[in-house]
Amino acid sequence: MIEILLVDDESYVTESLKATIPWHELGIQHVYQADSAEAALAILNEQSVDIVVSDIQMPEMDGLNLIENIQQKWPHIRCMVLTGYSDFKYAKKALQLHSFDYILKPVDDEEFILSLSNAIESLKDEWEASDKYHQLLYTMKSDSSVLKASLMHDLVLGRTLSHKTIASKLQQYEISMEVEESAVMLLIQLGRQFAHHDHHSLTLIEYAVGNIAEEVFADALQVWTCKAPHDCLVMLATLKPEYRDHIELLPDFEAQRKRKLQELAENFRKQVSSYLKGDIAMVITEWFLFPDGVASAYRAGLSRFMMSGNDDPESIHHLEDMELSHHNPVKSIESLYKPPTLIHLLESKQWEAAQYKVNEVFADLGGTRYSREHLYEVYLLMTNSFMYIAHKQGQFAYQIDQSGFDLMYDQGTILSIDRLKGWAVGMLEKIRTELSASDNYTRSYIIHQVQELVSSDLGQDTSVKTIADKVYLHPVYLSKIYKAETGESLGDYIIRMRMEKALYLLKKTNKKIYEITAELGYQNPQYFSKMFKKHYGLNPNEFRDQ
Repeated sequence: MIEILLVDDESYVTESLKATIPWHELGIQHVYQADSAEAALAILNEQSVDIVVSDIQMPEMDGLNLIENIQQKWPHIRCMVLTGYSDFKYAKKALQLHSFDYILKPVDDEEFILSLSNAIESLKDEWEASDKYHQLLYTMKSDSSVLKASLMHDLVLGRTLSHKTIASKLQQYEISMEVEESAVMLLIQLGRQFAHHDHHSLTLIEYAVGNIAEEVFADALQVWTCKAPHDCLVMLATLKPEYRDHIELLPDFEAQRKRKLQELAENFRKQVSSYLKGDIAMVITEWFLFPDGVASAYRAGLSRFMMSGNDDPESIHHLEDMELSHHNPVKSIESLYKPPTLIHLLESKQWEAAQYKVNEVFADLGGTRYSREHLYEVYLLMTNSFMYIAHKQGQFAYQIDQSGFDLMYDQGTILSIDRLKGWAVGMLEKIRTELSASDNYTRSYIIHQVQELVSSDLGQDTSVKTIADKVYLHPVYLSKIYKAETGESLGDYIIRMRMEKALYLLKKTNKKIYEITAELGYQNPQYFSKMFKKHYGLNPNEFRDQ
Protein backbone atom coordinates (compact mmCIF):
# COMPACT_ATOMS: atom_id res chain seq x y z
CA MET A 1 0.00 0.00 0.00
CA ILE A 2 1.02 3.59 -0.67
CA GLU A 3 1.65 6.29 1.94
CA ILE A 4 1.31 10.06 1.27
CA LEU A 5 2.43 13.21 3.10
CA LEU A 6 0.51 16.50 2.79
CA VAL A 7 2.54 19.64 3.66
CA ASP A 8 1.04 23.15 4.07
CA ASP A 9 1.45 25.83 6.73
CA GLU A 10 -2.30 26.41 6.42
CA SER A 11 -3.54 23.29 8.18
CA TYR A 12 -7.12 23.65 6.94
CA VAL A 13 -5.85 22.85 3.43
CA THR A 14 -4.37 19.49 4.47
CA GLU A 15 -7.39 18.75 6.69
CA SER A 16 -9.74 19.41 3.79
CA LEU A 17 -7.79 17.17 1.44
CA LYS A 18 -7.59 14.38 4.02
CA ALA A 19 -11.34 14.53 4.56
CA THR A 20 -12.55 14.80 0.96
CA ILE A 21 -10.26 12.61 -1.18
CA PRO A 22 -11.18 8.85 -1.41
CA TRP A 23 -7.71 7.70 -0.36
CA HIS A 24 -8.47 3.97 0.07
CA GLU A 25 -10.05 3.78 -3.38
CA LEU A 26 -6.80 5.14 -4.75
CA GLY A 27 -4.83 2.49 -2.88
CA ILE A 28 -3.38 4.86 -0.28
CA GLN A 29 -3.12 3.35 3.21
CA HIS A 30 -1.78 6.22 5.32
CA VAL A 31 -2.15 10.02 4.97
CA TYR A 32 0.33 12.05 7.02
CA GLN A 33 0.09 15.83 7.61
CA ALA A 34 2.77 18.45 8.30
CA ASP A 35 2.47 22.24 8.74
CA SER A 36 6.11 23.02 7.93
CA ALA A 37 9.06 21.72 5.94
CA GLU A 38 10.87 20.78 9.17
CA ALA A 39 7.89 18.73 10.37
CA ALA A 40 7.70 17.07 6.97
CA LEU A 41 11.36 16.05 7.10
CA ALA A 42 10.84 14.58 10.57
CA ILE A 43 7.97 12.43 9.28
CA LEU A 44 9.99 11.36 6.26
CA ASN A 45 12.78 10.17 8.57
CA GLU A 46 10.29 8.03 10.51
CA GLN A 47 7.86 6.73 7.88
CA SER A 48 8.02 5.07 4.46
CA VAL A 49 6.37 7.82 2.45
CA ASP A 50 5.88 7.38 -1.30
CA ILE A 51 4.27 10.69 -2.35
CA VAL A 52 4.70 14.22 -0.98
CA VAL A 53 2.23 17.03 -1.82
CA SER A 54 3.66 20.37 -0.65
CA ASP A 55 2.76 24.05 -0.74
CA ILE A 56 5.47 26.40 -2.00
CA GLN A 57 5.10 29.42 0.24
CA MET A 58 5.92 28.39 3.83
CA PRO A 59 7.93 30.16 6.57
CA GLU A 60 11.61 29.28 7.24
CA MET A 61 11.95 26.59 4.47
CA ASP A 62 9.70 26.85 1.43
CA GLY A 63 8.27 23.94 -0.52
CA LEU A 64 10.85 24.08 -3.30
CA ASN A 65 13.73 23.74 -0.82
CA LEU A 66 11.85 20.88 0.83
CA ILE A 67 11.51 19.10 -2.52
CA GLU A 68 15.21 19.65 -3.20
CA ASN A 69 16.06 18.00 0.15
CA ILE A 70 13.71 15.13 -0.60
CA GLN A 71 15.29 14.49 -4.03
CA GLN A 72 18.72 14.31 -2.43
CA LYS A 73 17.80 11.88 0.38
CA TRP A 74 14.79 10.01 -1.03
CA PRO A 75 14.96 10.16 -4.83
CA HIS A 76 12.27 7.47 -5.15
CA ILE A 77 9.56 9.75 -3.65
CA ARG A 78 7.12 11.42 -6.06
CA CYS A 79 6.75 15.16 -5.26
CA MET A 80 3.76 17.31 -6.26
CA VAL A 81 3.60 21.11 -5.87
CA LEU A 82 0.39 22.63 -4.47
CA THR A 83 0.31 26.45 -4.56
CA GLY A 84 -1.74 29.57 -5.14
CA TYR A 85 0.99 31.13 -7.30
CA SER A 86 0.89 30.67 -11.05
CA ASP A 87 4.15 32.50 -11.65
CA PHE A 88 6.22 30.76 -14.35
CA LYS A 89 9.40 30.91 -12.29
CA TYR A 90 7.85 28.60 -9.67
CA ALA A 91 6.70 26.12 -12.30
CA LYS A 92 10.14 26.20 -13.94
CA LYS A 93 11.89 25.58 -10.61
CA ALA A 94 9.51 22.74 -9.77
CA LEU A 95 10.25 21.09 -13.12
CA GLN A 96 13.98 21.45 -12.55
CA LEU A 97 13.53 19.58 -9.26
CA HIS A 98 11.70 16.77 -11.11
CA SER A 99 8.37 17.48 -9.41
CA PHE A 100 5.73 15.14 -10.73
CA ASP A 101 2.98 17.80 -11.07
CA TYR A 102 2.15 21.45 -10.37
CA ILE A 103 -1.39 22.08 -9.01
CA LEU A 104 -2.93 25.52 -8.41
CA LYS A 105 -5.13 26.48 -5.48
CA PRO A 106 -8.00 26.36 -4.90
CA VAL A 107 -7.68 22.64 -5.42
CA ASP A 108 -10.16 20.95 -7.72
CA ASP A 109 -10.77 17.45 -6.32
CA GLU A 110 -11.10 15.76 -9.73
CA GLU A 111 -7.92 17.43 -10.99
CA PHE A 112 -6.08 16.45 -7.79
CA ILE A 113 -7.32 12.83 -7.97
CA LEU A 114 -6.25 12.58 -11.63
CA SER A 115 -2.78 13.94 -10.86
CA LEU A 116 -2.47 11.67 -7.82
CA SER A 117 -3.56 8.63 -9.85
CA ASN A 118 -0.88 9.37 -12.43
CA ALA A 119 1.73 9.60 -9.67
CA ILE A 120 0.55 6.27 -8.24
CA GLU A 121 0.74 4.61 -11.67
CA SER A 122 4.22 6.01 -12.12
CA LEU A 123 5.25 4.50 -8.79
CA LYS A 124 3.78 1.12 -9.66
CA ASP A 125 5.55 1.09 -13.02
CA GLU A 126 8.84 1.88 -11.29
CA TRP A 127 8.27 -0.83 -8.67
CA GLU A 128 7.41 -3.38 -11.35
CA ALA A 129 10.54 -2.51 -13.31
CA SER A 130 12.59 -2.74 -10.12
CA ASP A 131 11.07 -6.12 -9.29
CA LYS A 132 11.91 -7.42 -12.75
CA TYR A 133 15.46 -6.13 -12.46
CA HIS A 134 16.03 -7.72 -9.06
CA GLN A 135 14.40 -10.96 -10.21
CA LEU A 136 16.72 -11.01 -13.21
CA LEU A 137 19.67 -10.25 -10.95
CA TYR A 138 18.66 -13.07 -8.59
CA THR A 139 18.18 -15.47 -11.48
CA MET A 140 21.57 -14.56 -12.90
CA LYS A 141 23.25 -15.13 -9.56
CA SER A 142 21.35 -18.39 -9.03
CA ASP A 143 22.24 -19.62 -12.49
CA SER A 144 25.75 -18.23 -12.44
CA SER A 145 27.38 -21.62 -12.03
CA VAL A 146 25.24 -23.06 -14.83
CA LEU A 147 26.10 -20.20 -17.17
CA LYS A 148 29.80 -20.44 -16.34
CA ALA A 149 29.77 -24.22 -16.87
CA SER A 150 28.00 -23.79 -20.21
CA LEU A 151 30.65 -21.33 -21.39
CA MET A 152 33.43 -23.63 -20.15
CA HIS A 153 31.91 -26.57 -22.03
CA ASP A 154 31.71 -24.51 -25.23
CA LEU A 155 35.39 -23.62 -24.88
CA VAL A 156 36.79 -27.06 -24.01
CA LEU A 157 34.72 -28.76 -26.72
CA GLY A 158 36.04 -26.32 -29.32
CA ARG A 159 32.76 -24.67 -30.26
CA THR A 160 33.23 -21.53 -32.33
CA LEU A 161 32.78 -18.29 -30.38
CA SER A 162 34.20 -14.91 -31.34
CA HIS A 163 36.65 -13.20 -29.02
CA LYS A 164 34.12 -10.40 -28.61
CA THR A 165 31.42 -12.82 -27.48
CA ILE A 166 33.77 -14.56 -25.06
CA ALA A 167 34.96 -11.26 -23.59
CA SER A 168 31.37 -10.14 -23.14
CA LYS A 169 30.41 -13.36 -21.37
CA LEU A 170 33.48 -13.25 -19.12
CA GLN A 171 32.49 -9.76 -18.01
CA GLN A 172 28.81 -10.67 -17.66
CA TYR A 173 29.58 -13.77 -15.55
CA GLU A 174 32.23 -11.92 -13.51
CA ILE A 175 35.03 -14.30 -14.53
CA SER A 176 38.47 -12.75 -13.95
CA MET A 177 40.06 -13.72 -17.26
CA GLU A 178 40.86 -11.82 -20.42
CA VAL A 179 41.05 -12.78 -24.08
CA GLU A 180 44.60 -13.49 -25.33
CA GLU A 181 45.86 -13.86 -21.78
CA SER A 182 48.30 -16.65 -20.90
CA ALA A 183 46.47 -19.45 -19.06
CA VAL A 184 46.95 -23.00 -17.81
CA MET A 185 44.44 -25.80 -17.36
CA LEU A 186 44.19 -28.35 -14.56
CA LEU A 187 42.05 -31.46 -14.93
CA ILE A 188 41.09 -32.92 -11.57
CA GLN A 189 39.99 -36.54 -11.12
CA LEU A 190 38.41 -37.77 -7.90
CA GLY A 191 40.13 -40.85 -6.49
CA ARG A 192 38.84 -44.32 -5.63
CA GLN A 193 37.72 -43.23 -2.15
CA PHE A 194 34.87 -41.27 -3.75
CA ALA A 195 33.73 -44.02 -6.14
CA HIS A 196 31.01 -45.39 -3.81
CA HIS A 197 29.16 -42.07 -3.51
CA ASP A 198 25.87 -41.47 -5.33
CA HIS A 199 25.41 -38.72 -7.92
CA HIS A 200 24.08 -36.13 -5.46
CA SER A 201 26.92 -36.70 -3.01
CA LEU A 202 29.51 -36.52 -5.80
CA THR A 203 28.02 -33.21 -6.94
CA LEU A 204 28.48 -31.78 -3.43
CA ILE A 205 32.02 -33.17 -3.24
CA GLU A 206 32.92 -31.63 -6.60
CA TYR A 207 31.49 -28.30 -5.42
CA ALA A 208 33.63 -28.51 -2.28
CA VAL A 209 36.72 -29.39 -4.32
CA GLY A 210 36.09 -26.33 -6.50
CA ASN A 211 35.82 -24.08 -3.43
CA ILE A 212 39.05 -25.48 -1.98
CA ALA A 213 40.78 -24.86 -5.31
CA GLU A 214 39.67 -21.23 -5.39
CA GLU A 215 40.96 -20.66 -1.85
CA VAL A 216 44.29 -22.46 -2.26
CA PHE A 217 45.26 -21.08 -5.67
CA ALA A 218 44.16 -17.53 -4.76
CA ASP A 219 47.70 -16.95 -3.46
CA ALA A 220 48.98 -16.39 -6.99
CA LEU A 221 46.27 -17.33 -9.48
CA GLN A 222 42.82 -16.29 -10.63
CA VAL A 223 40.90 -19.52 -11.20
CA TRP A 224 37.67 -20.63 -12.86
CA THR A 225 36.54 -24.13 -11.87
CA CYS A 226 33.56 -26.23 -12.92
CA LYS A 227 32.47 -29.73 -13.91
CA ALA A 228 33.91 -30.82 -17.25
CA PRO A 229 31.84 -32.52 -19.99
CA HIS A 230 33.75 -35.70 -19.14
CA ASP A 231 34.23 -37.37 -15.79
CA CYS A 232 36.48 -34.80 -14.13
CA LEU A 233 36.69 -31.20 -12.97
CA VAL A 234 38.36 -28.57 -15.12
CA MET A 235 40.11 -25.48 -13.81
CA LEU A 236 41.41 -22.60 -15.90
CA ALA A 237 43.93 -20.34 -14.20
CA THR A 238 45.81 -17.14 -14.97
CA LEU A 239 48.48 -15.36 -12.95
CA LYS A 240 47.26 -12.58 -10.71
CA PRO A 241 48.60 -9.24 -12.03
CA GLU A 242 50.52 -8.48 -8.85
CA TYR A 243 52.20 -11.91 -8.82
CA ARG A 244 52.95 -11.76 -12.54
CA ASP A 245 54.53 -8.32 -12.13
CA HIS A 246 56.65 -9.76 -9.32
CA ILE A 247 58.19 -12.61 -11.35
CA GLU A 248 57.86 -11.87 -15.07
CA LEU A 249 61.15 -9.95 -15.31
CA LEU A 250 63.11 -12.70 -13.60
CA PRO A 251 65.43 -14.72 -15.88
CA ASP A 252 63.83 -17.97 -14.66
CA PHE A 253 60.26 -16.72 -15.01
CA GLU A 254 58.87 -19.97 -16.44
CA ALA A 255 60.65 -22.10 -13.84
CA GLN A 256 59.35 -19.86 -11.04
CA ARG A 257 55.84 -20.09 -12.45
CA LYS A 258 56.02 -23.86 -12.66
CA ARG A 259 57.39 -24.23 -9.13
CA LYS A 260 54.63 -22.03 -7.75
CA LEU A 261 51.97 -23.99 -9.61
CA GLN A 262 53.39 -27.29 -8.36
CA GLU A 263 53.51 -25.96 -4.79
CA LEU A 264 49.89 -24.81 -4.93
CA ALA A 265 48.77 -28.07 -6.58
CA GLU A 266 50.40 -30.16 -3.84
CA ASN A 267 48.81 -27.98 -1.15
CA PHE A 268 45.46 -28.29 -2.93
CA ARG A 269 45.72 -32.09 -2.95
CA LYS A 270 46.60 -32.12 0.76
CA GLN A 271 43.66 -29.87 1.63
CA VAL A 272 41.23 -32.10 -0.28
CA SER A 273 42.64 -35.17 1.46
CA SER A 274 42.38 -33.48 4.86
CA TYR A 275 38.86 -32.07 4.56
CA LEU A 276 37.17 -34.54 2.20
CA LYS A 277 39.08 -37.71 3.16
CA GLY A 278 39.92 -38.73 -0.38
CA ASP A 279 42.63 -38.48 -3.02
CA ILE A 280 42.66 -36.59 -6.28
CA ALA A 281 44.80 -36.86 -9.39
CA MET A 282 45.68 -33.86 -11.51
CA VAL A 283 46.91 -33.22 -15.01
CA ILE A 284 48.50 -29.81 -15.54
CA THR A 285 48.69 -28.72 -19.17
CA GLU A 286 51.24 -26.48 -20.79
CA TRP A 287 50.53 -22.74 -20.75
CA PHE A 288 48.53 -21.44 -23.71
CA LEU A 289 46.77 -18.33 -24.97
CA PHE A 290 43.18 -18.06 -23.77
CA PRO A 291 40.73 -18.87 -25.32
CA ASP A 292 42.25 -20.27 -28.54
CA GLY A 293 44.30 -22.95 -26.80
CA VAL A 294 41.59 -24.21 -24.43
CA ALA A 295 40.20 -27.04 -26.58
CA SER A 296 43.59 -28.53 -27.51
CA ALA A 297 44.78 -28.32 -23.89
CA TYR A 298 41.62 -30.11 -22.75
CA ARG A 299 42.07 -32.91 -25.29
CA ALA A 300 45.70 -33.36 -24.27
CA GLY A 301 44.76 -33.51 -20.59
CA LEU A 302 42.00 -36.04 -21.21
CA SER A 303 44.38 -38.23 -23.19
CA ARG A 304 46.76 -38.24 -20.23
CA PHE A 305 43.96 -39.30 -17.90
CA MET A 306 43.07 -42.15 -20.25
CA MET A 307 46.69 -43.36 -20.06
CA SER A 308 46.93 -43.01 -16.28
CA GLY A 309 47.26 -46.30 -14.45
CA ASN A 310 46.16 -47.77 -11.15
CA ASP A 311 49.54 -47.49 -9.46
CA ASP A 312 49.67 -43.75 -8.77
CA PRO A 313 46.23 -42.37 -7.89
CA GLU A 314 47.58 -39.27 -6.13
CA SER A 315 50.00 -38.11 -8.82
CA ILE A 316 50.29 -34.65 -10.33
CA HIS A 317 51.20 -34.89 -14.01
CA HIS A 318 52.73 -32.02 -16.00
CA LEU A 319 52.13 -32.57 -19.71
CA GLU A 320 55.34 -30.73 -20.60
CA ASP A 321 57.35 -33.36 -18.68
CA MET A 322 55.69 -36.35 -20.31
CA GLU A 323 57.46 -38.66 -22.72
CA LEU A 324 56.28 -42.02 -23.98
CA SER A 325 58.18 -44.71 -22.13
CA HIS A 326 59.63 -47.50 -24.24
CA HIS A 327 60.24 -49.55 -21.11
CA ASN A 328 56.54 -50.01 -20.32
CA PRO A 329 54.82 -51.27 -23.48
CA VAL A 330 51.03 -51.43 -23.52
CA LYS A 331 49.71 -54.90 -22.74
CA SER A 332 46.55 -56.44 -24.14
CA ILE A 333 43.91 -58.16 -22.03
CA GLU A 334 44.27 -61.73 -23.32
CA SER A 335 41.39 -63.23 -21.33
CA LEU A 336 38.95 -60.81 -22.94
CA TYR A 337 39.39 -62.45 -26.36
CA LYS A 338 40.28 -66.01 -25.42
CA PRO A 339 37.63 -68.56 -26.56
CA PRO A 340 35.01 -69.17 -25.47
CA THR A 341 34.31 -65.45 -25.55
CA LEU A 342 31.68 -63.77 -23.42
CA ILE A 343 29.32 -63.37 -26.36
CA HIS A 344 29.44 -67.12 -27.10
CA LEU A 345 28.79 -68.00 -23.46
CA LEU A 346 25.81 -65.66 -23.41
CA GLU A 347 24.56 -67.14 -26.68
CA SER A 348 24.61 -70.62 -25.20
CA LYS A 349 23.13 -69.41 -21.92
CA GLN A 350 26.07 -70.70 -19.93
CA TRP A 351 25.52 -68.27 -17.08
CA GLU A 352 28.00 -69.75 -14.63
CA ALA A 353 30.68 -69.88 -17.31
CA ALA A 354 29.86 -66.28 -18.28
CA GLN A 355 30.21 -65.23 -14.64
CA TYR A 356 33.56 -67.02 -14.49
CA LYS A 357 34.61 -65.27 -17.70
CA VAL A 358 33.80 -61.83 -16.26
CA ASN A 359 35.72 -62.62 -13.07
CA GLU A 360 38.66 -63.92 -15.13
CA VAL A 361 38.83 -60.71 -17.17
CA PHE A 362 38.88 -58.50 -14.09
CA ALA A 363 41.41 -60.73 -12.34
CA ASP A 364 43.63 -60.43 -15.41
CA LEU A 365 43.09 -56.67 -15.47
CA GLY A 366 43.86 -56.25 -11.78
CA GLY A 367 47.14 -58.11 -12.14
CA THR A 368 48.53 -55.64 -14.67
CA ARG A 369 49.21 -51.91 -14.88
CA TYR A 370 45.91 -51.09 -16.48
CA SER A 371 44.89 -47.66 -17.74
CA ARG A 372 41.57 -45.90 -18.18
CA GLU A 373 41.79 -46.94 -21.81
CA HIS A 374 41.93 -50.59 -20.75
CA LEU A 375 38.82 -50.08 -18.62
CA TYR A 376 37.12 -48.48 -21.60
CA GLU A 377 38.11 -51.44 -23.78
CA VAL A 378 36.52 -53.89 -21.33
CA TYR A 379 33.42 -51.71 -21.09
CA LEU A 380 32.98 -51.56 -24.87
CA LEU A 381 33.41 -55.29 -25.44
CA MET A 382 31.05 -56.26 -22.63
CA THR A 383 28.52 -53.65 -23.74
CA ASN A 384 28.61 -55.05 -27.28
CA SER A 385 28.10 -58.58 -25.94
CA PHE A 386 25.17 -57.57 -23.74
CA MET A 387 23.54 -55.56 -26.52
CA TYR A 388 23.96 -58.37 -29.04
CA ILE A 389 22.21 -60.85 -26.76
CA ALA A 390 19.43 -58.38 -25.92
CA HIS A 391 18.78 -57.63 -29.59
CA LYS A 392 18.94 -61.30 -30.54
CA GLN A 393 16.23 -61.99 -27.98
CA GLY A 394 14.01 -59.23 -29.37
CA GLN A 395 14.70 -56.57 -26.75
CA PHE A 396 16.40 -53.20 -26.68
CA ALA A 397 19.16 -52.69 -24.16
CA TYR A 398 17.26 -49.92 -22.37
CA GLN A 399 14.46 -52.41 -21.63
CA ILE A 400 16.93 -54.35 -19.51
CA ASP A 401 18.62 -51.33 -17.95
CA GLN A 402 17.75 -47.73 -18.83
CA SER A 403 21.13 -46.29 -17.91
CA GLY A 404 23.68 -49.07 -17.78
CA PHE A 405 24.75 -48.79 -21.41
CA ASP A 406 25.12 -45.01 -21.54
CA LEU A 407 28.35 -43.45 -20.30
CA MET A 408 26.77 -40.01 -20.66
CA TYR A 409 24.41 -41.04 -17.86
CA ASP A 410 27.15 -42.29 -15.56
CA GLN A 411 30.72 -41.75 -16.71
CA GLY A 412 31.85 -43.05 -13.32
CA THR A 413 31.31 -46.60 -14.62
CA ILE A 414 34.88 -46.60 -15.95
CA LEU A 415 36.28 -44.59 -13.04
CA SER A 416 37.72 -47.69 -11.34
CA ILE A 417 38.05 -51.43 -11.81
CA ASP A 418 35.70 -52.07 -8.88
CA ARG A 419 32.92 -49.92 -10.32
CA LEU A 420 33.31 -51.45 -13.78
CA LYS A 421 33.23 -54.97 -12.37
CA GLY A 422 30.16 -54.13 -10.29
CA TRP A 423 28.47 -52.82 -13.41
CA ALA A 424 29.39 -55.90 -15.49
CA VAL A 425 28.22 -58.39 -12.85
CA GLY A 426 25.01 -56.42 -12.34
CA MET A 427 24.27 -56.26 -16.06
CA LEU A 428 24.96 -59.97 -16.46
CA GLU A 429 22.49 -60.78 -13.70
CA LYS A 430 19.86 -58.44 -15.16
CA ILE A 431 20.18 -60.05 -18.58
CA ARG A 432 19.97 -63.50 -17.05
CA THR A 433 16.85 -62.54 -15.10
CA GLU A 434 15.16 -60.81 -18.04
CA LEU A 435 15.82 -63.57 -20.54
CA SER A 436 14.76 -66.27 -18.10
CA ALA A 437 11.54 -64.49 -17.10
CA SER A 438 9.69 -65.26 -20.31
CA ASP A 439 9.51 -68.32 -22.53
CA ASN A 440 9.92 -66.00 -25.51
CA TYR A 441 13.45 -65.21 -24.39
CA THR A 442 14.48 -68.60 -22.99
CA ARG A 443 16.59 -71.02 -24.97
CA SER A 444 15.38 -74.53 -25.10
CA TYR A 445 17.33 -77.07 -23.09
CA ILE A 446 18.36 -78.84 -26.29
CA ILE A 447 19.93 -75.72 -27.83
CA HIS A 448 21.74 -75.02 -24.58
CA GLN A 449 23.07 -78.57 -24.45
CA VAL A 450 24.14 -78.52 -28.12
CA GLN A 451 26.10 -75.29 -27.75
CA GLU A 452 27.85 -76.57 -24.65
CA LEU A 453 28.87 -79.71 -26.57
CA VAL A 454 30.24 -77.63 -29.46
CA SER A 455 32.12 -75.27 -27.12
CA SER A 456 33.74 -78.14 -25.26
CA ASP A 457 35.02 -80.05 -28.32
CA LEU A 458 35.68 -78.75 -31.84
CA GLY A 459 37.66 -81.83 -32.94
CA GLN A 460 36.99 -84.40 -35.62
CA ASP A 461 34.23 -86.08 -33.62
CA THR A 462 32.13 -82.92 -33.60
CA SER A 463 29.53 -82.92 -36.37
CA VAL A 464 25.78 -82.51 -36.70
CA LYS A 465 25.40 -86.32 -36.59
CA THR A 466 27.60 -86.92 -33.54
CA ILE A 467 25.91 -84.10 -31.61
CA ALA A 468 22.47 -85.39 -32.62
CA ASP A 469 23.44 -88.81 -31.29
CA LYS A 470 24.48 -87.28 -27.97
CA VAL A 471 21.16 -85.48 -27.49
CA TYR A 472 19.19 -88.46 -28.83
CA LEU A 473 17.62 -86.70 -31.81
CA HIS A 474 17.61 -87.26 -35.56
CA PRO A 475 20.20 -85.00 -37.27
CA VAL A 476 17.60 -83.47 -39.62
CA TYR A 477 15.19 -82.68 -36.77
CA LEU A 478 17.97 -81.26 -34.60
CA SER A 479 19.11 -79.01 -37.46
CA LYS A 480 15.54 -77.82 -37.98
CA ILE A 481 14.86 -76.81 -34.35
CA TYR A 482 18.32 -75.28 -33.97
CA LYS A 483 17.75 -73.10 -37.05
CA ALA A 484 14.30 -72.08 -35.80
CA GLU A 485 15.62 -71.13 -32.36
CA THR A 486 18.83 -69.33 -33.35
CA GLY A 487 18.44 -68.29 -36.98
CA GLU A 488 21.64 -70.17 -37.81
CA SER A 489 22.06 -73.75 -38.97
CA LEU A 490 23.89 -76.09 -36.63
CA GLY A 491 26.45 -76.91 -39.32
CA ASP A 492 27.19 -73.20 -39.84
CA TYR A 493 27.49 -72.69 -36.08
CA ILE A 494 30.08 -75.50 -35.82
CA ILE A 495 32.07 -74.05 -38.73
CA ARG A 496 31.90 -70.53 -37.23
CA MET A 497 33.20 -71.78 -33.88
CA ARG A 498 36.04 -73.63 -35.62
CA MET A 499 37.01 -70.57 -37.66
CA GLU A 500 37.04 -68.32 -34.59
CA LYS A 501 39.15 -70.86 -32.73
CA ALA A 502 41.47 -71.01 -35.75
CA LEU A 503 41.75 -67.23 -35.77
CA TYR A 504 42.76 -67.21 -32.12
CA LEU A 505 45.32 -70.02 -32.53
CA LEU A 506 46.91 -68.28 -35.52
CA LYS A 507 47.19 -64.99 -33.63
CA LYS A 508 48.21 -66.22 -30.20
CA THR A 509 50.20 -69.42 -30.76
CA ASN A 510 53.08 -70.66 -32.89
CA LYS A 511 51.32 -73.86 -33.88
CA LYS A 512 51.83 -74.99 -37.44
CA ILE A 513 48.94 -74.95 -39.91
CA TYR A 514 48.66 -78.74 -40.01
CA GLU A 515 48.52 -78.86 -36.20
CA ILE A 516 45.68 -76.35 -36.13
CA THR A 517 43.97 -78.30 -38.91
CA ALA A 518 44.05 -81.49 -36.85
CA GLU A 519 42.99 -79.74 -33.63
CA LEU A 520 39.88 -78.37 -35.34
CA GLY A 521 38.85 -81.73 -36.77
CA TYR A 522 39.88 -81.18 -40.40
CA GLN A 523 41.85 -83.96 -42.08
CA ASN A 524 43.04 -81.90 -45.05
CA PRO A 525 45.02 -78.63 -44.52
CA GLN A 526 44.03 -77.51 -48.03
CA TYR A 527 40.35 -77.81 -47.17
CA PHE A 528 40.92 -75.97 -43.88
CA SER A 529 42.71 -73.18 -45.78
CA LYS A 530 39.82 -72.96 -48.22
CA MET A 531 37.26 -72.65 -45.39
CA PHE A 532 39.41 -70.08 -43.57
CA LYS A 533 39.78 -67.94 -46.70
CA LYS A 534 36.04 -68.13 -47.31
CA HIS A 535 35.44 -66.64 -43.85
CA TYR A 536 38.24 -64.08 -43.60
CA GLY A 537 39.37 -63.36 -47.16
CA LEU A 538 42.91 -64.61 -46.48
CA ASN A 539 44.40 -68.07 -46.18
CA PRO A 540 45.98 -68.99 -42.81
CA ASN A 541 49.54 -68.22 -43.90
CA GLU A 542 48.57 -64.83 -45.35
CA PHE A 543 46.68 -63.97 -42.17
CA ARG A 544 49.61 -64.92 -39.93
CA ASP A 545 52.12 -63.00 -42.08
CA GLN A 546 50.16 -59.74 -42.29
